[in-house]
Amino acid sequence: MAEFDSLVAIVTGGASGIGAAVARRLADGGATVAVFDLKPGGADRHFAVDVSDDVSVVSAVAAVVETFGRIDIVVNNAGVGAQGDLTANDDSEWHRVWDINVVGMARVTRAALPHLRVSPSAAVVNVASIVATAGVPQRVLYSATKGAVLSMTRAMAADHVREGIRFNAVNPGTADTPWINALLATAEHPAAERAALEARQPHGRLVAPEEIADAVAYLASPRSGSTTGTSIAVDGGMQELRLRPA
Repeated sequence: MAEFDSLVAIVTGGASGIGAAVARRLADGGATVAVFDLKPGGADRHFAVDVSDDVSVVSAVAAVVETFGRIDIVVNNAGVGAQGDLTANDDSEWHRVWDINVVGMARVTRAALPHLRVSPSAAVVNVASIVATAGVPQRVLYSATKGAVLSMTRAMAADHVREGIRFNAVNPGTADTPWINALLATAEHPAAERAALEARQPHGRLVAPEEIADAVAYLASPRSGSTTGTSIAVDGGMQELRLRPA
């Protein structure tokens, strides 16, 4: 049997980038994957969901249970970026980004929790970021939300470990995703900006979404039953390594 056979997973933000890679990886492992996304595409297992709207979330979770009978895995990946220093974003933008990146994860998990409680292999994986553990220029708002995700993951793990529900996080470095490519397209010198992002990571390149998906799959797998309340950095060494200049 494949490791995720008979299990049902929700992947938020699963229509592109890291989320799409996660959805493919879990499906390849035998899971039935329900993709939640604002623009989900035409696939049968894709649901149009706004994680900033509790009614939308609750309705979609109910639809997954009605369609597939259960929920075993939740991957909270949906989020938005934010750039700039402390002065760059007004209160409305702070509230918007926080509502999606932090409260959105809480909404989806809260709605799925009754079903996770009766799963024999319940796992939640939250996608945080390298900015949760390292100071990166021009990312104050985004860093605040991802730091909250990491802390929230540990707190959720403490609350639910005795119910048999595992909570973990992944902290990707700069990944080769549509969002990053869109940012590069607006740069004055896109090739130079990409080279700078690659050089910032000790292994010298952007992280592939599939590498992040493999880390998510490890944390979500029933084979990782003793792993909870932790995070995995998938960042080419950015979090922990301090290399001398080449």
